[in-house]
Amino acid sequence: MSWWLVAWLSLGAYAFKVLGFVVVGNRKLPELMTRCLLLIPAALLAALVVKDAASTGQQLVLDERMLGLGVAAVAAWRRVPLIAVVVLAAGATALLRAATG
Repeated sequence: MSWWLVAWLSLGAYAFKVLGFVVVGNRKLPELMTRCLLLIPAALLAALVVKDAASTGQQLVLDERMLGLGVAAVAAWRRVPLIAVVVLAAGATALLRAATG
């Protein structure tokens, strides 16, 4: 990839941010839009985690990682502290890998 392309894409991203400030200005966004915008980072992170847990390269793979993801989802739903969620998910994945191979 060309560094010129990276520079142009960076400038374009910055221009879009500046355009948002110019268009919105000092106006307040509607409450519904503000709440939706606050959820975007969590949704993007969740999508990346699921994509990495369910694929290898270009193929869909349902393996031990899905068990770890499920354990993590249940633990997070039960409001377990983050470090415990990570340890539980890693432990469940490791146990299943040890049992199957």
